Amino acid sequence: MLAKSIPAKKYNIKTGETLFSARNKCPELVIIPPRYTLYMQCSRGMMEILKAYSPTVQRYSIDEAFLDYTNMEEYFGDPIQAAYTIKERIKNQLGFTVNIGIGNNKLLAKMASEFEKPDKVHTLYKNEITKKMWPLPIEELFFVGPATWKKLKSRGIMTIGGLANTDPDYLQKWLKSQGLLIWKYANGLDDSLVKNDGVPIKGLGNSNTVAFDVTDHETAYQILLALSETVGMRIRNAGKCAYVLSVSIKNHHLISHSHQRKLDVPIEGTNEIYENAKVLFNEMWQGEPLRHFGIHLSSLCANDFYQLSVFATKEKENKNLDRTIDEIRLKYGCNTLIRSCFLNSNIEPLMGGVLTEEEYPMMSSIL
Repeated sequence: MLAKSIPAKKYNIKTGETLFSARNKCPELVIIPPRYTLYMQCSRGMMEILKAYSPTVQRYSIDEAFLDYTNMEEYFGDPIQAAYTIKERIKNQLGFTVNIGIGNNKLLAKMASEFEKPDKVHTLYKNEITKKMWPLPIEELFFVGPATWKKLKSRGIMTIGGLANTDPDYLQKWLKSQGLLIWKYANGLDDSLVKNDGVPIKGLGNSNTVAFDVTDHETAYQILLALSETVGMRIRNAGKCAYVLSVSIKNHHLISHSHQRKLDVPIEGTNEIYENAKVLFNEMWQGEPLRHFGIHLSSLCANDFYQLSVFATKEKENKNLDRTIDEIRLKYGCNTLIRSCFLNSNIEPLMGGVLTEEEYPMMSSIL
């Protein structure tokens, strides 16, 4: 399960759980395959609309962004009026709804955007923290994951307000730097700026769980190729190349293995990603049935200037071909151009609609 809809949340369906488990909770569940290229088009369209309302817009993730509305009231009205205008424009022009949070800083705006959904505008100003944020369960606070909220609840800290009123020195001694950070967040403190360049991408990748046991090299290679297609599109779209490539697999007993390789020359091409992924896969697979595959790229650098290998005689031609294919897919759909090996296969030509780790992991300048 890559993502869940708002109605699915009522059945306690979790992101990442198996389809079998999700269907047990909701037999009428409708499963929609990911369409990452459409997601990218929607993301770009949303960013273009946001840029019309502020010169400073920071992409936080593929479907979230921060907009600095300072000194923009004279052009578009007060923040709430502008938020409703933006929300309706996105709905009418792009066909999907958004939640918009308004606050004195990025943290409060982020928290406000997570209030009641969908298609809503919420405020969370400093004078509203005690009323709107403090009563919320501790797990609702940004940067408090399952491991942390379980620790906090074990010591009687059940709400965001409870955390906000805990001695920060005690939290820092107990949870180190994270303790002080989440105490600041609970009190609505965040001094990070909205930046046009966003948060640097440290790595990106895609993974996919298949509905059957993979027991032969040919099928495994097709899955790796389908993942390479999507990962390649994403790294080129980000304007990056990668020095490190890793491949992960998970067998039918849910036991995971992974291998990675440091490359002499950074890569961005689909074929280069695929060929290196095959080598790593062959090094670690012992022949057991597989259910999950992943490809991840890290140690990124800009793709506008780097030293080519003297053996890469067709690299420039492949690079131009990849980018041409990307443009066609983004404009006309991901299945406009597919490789012939997928024509009579039950493998999707492009696999993996979400990243294996957050591309934009933090919004704070503290860490």
